[in-house]
Amino acid sequence: MMNYDIKDIKLSEEGRLNVEWAKKSMPVVETTRKRFEREKPLKGVRLGACLHVTTETAALMETLKAGGAELALCASNPLSTQDHVAAYLVKDLGIPVFAVKGEDTDTYYRHIHTVIDIEPALTMDDGADLVSTIHAERQDLTARIIGGTEETTTGVVRLKAMAAKGVLRFPMVAVNDALTKHMFDNRYGTGQSTLDGIIRATNRLVAGSVFVVCGYGWCSKGLAMRAEGMGANVIVTEVDPLKALEAVMDGFRVMTIEEAASLGDFFCTLTGNIHVIRKEHFLKMKDGAIVANSGHFNVELDLEALDAMAVARRKVRSSIDEYDLGNGRKIYVLAEGRLVNLAAAEGHPSSVMDMSFANQALAAEYLVKNGGKLENKVYSVPVDIDKEIARLKLETMGVRIDKLTEEQERYLNSWEIGT
Repeated sequence: MMNYDIKDIKLSEEGRLNVEWAKKSMPVVETTRKRFEREKPLKGVRLGACLHVTTETAALMETLKAGGAELALCASNPLSTQDHVAAYLVKDLGIPVFAVKGEDTDTYYRHIHTVIDIEPALTMDDGADLVSTIHAERQDLTARIIGGTEETTTGVVRLKAMAAKGVLRFPMVAVNDALTKHMFDNRYGTGQSTLDGIIRATNRLVAGSVFVVCGYGWCSKGLAMRAEGMGANVIVTEVDPLKALEAVMDGFRVMTIEEAASLGDFFCTLTGNIHVIRKEHFLKMKDGAIVANSGHFNVELDLEALDAMAVARRKVRSSIDEYDLGNGRKIYVLAEGRLVNLAAAEGHPSSVMDMSFANQALAAEYLVKNGGKLENKVYSVPVDIDKEIARLKLETMGVRIDKLTEEQERYLNSWEIGT
């Protein structure tokens, strides 16, 4: 019998219907699946995946299986699993899944180890927990691993740090760095889904509020844009002078988190760094301040410090913990400081994940074809793959673009022609 660990296999019908709905907005992944079904580019390849178990991930798993891959999947965050999707993948597709929404840390890592135990030739990560665990505890497997792919900014940062220190033992493709990923998934997907999570969790009005966005990378830009669009007065905090300058030019107030702490009604971190909001910032927050994180790990908020400061703590809604500071002020933390867009909502819309997961599938195919020629470092998604995904996406949207004329191509390839 197939090994798996999910909440309830009886949820599979709900999962099937939800996946069916998501796939209606994922034509690029569907086009890739049909080609993979014909060509079997991943035939016989064991692939271990550590991803958010969502409807969109299910569409990716179907594509990889159609390509011939032998799969095992675990969650990349304890709170991001959609249990009905896990049931669908197990019952309907026969894919071993090890993921339960709300699993504790020990279970989370036990599930990662179970995926590692299939001895994958390819890895697929969202946050680099799978790859880092292999490097820390199962280096005996690294010689047989062709390579891996990484979905998110936080994971790419970790992998580049490993490569810089010379400890990365197989090549990785930074799917996050593809233009068709970070320009759209990170900006539009994170922007919309983060606000969705905050609103679902709180049912509070965004218009007229002071909304503090910590960071101004692609994800933060998306959130700042969407919060402003809903009528919020947006403040951006940054450590990078170039990004801070861009935020100023985009029309946002920019200041330190210390200055912003006393002003904000909502706070959201999206930096990929640790302890962005700390004790000294919590101490300055107004009564009723709402604090969330949409970065990959929950370390962006110093919740240990907040817990130590509080005289009482209680859950006031399913995704809200109230911290009573004992001085007449209460601070509200959403989704235990974990990814609010997945823990309190459903993550990115499927139409934007269409491009991200097409990148994952095509990067896996690229590694199978070229892995033996690559060094143990972090590679970008090849430009031709990036452009092909953009072309397919435009085609499915009914958008036509121009082509260069022969004269224009000659001009761009020449140096003799001037004014």
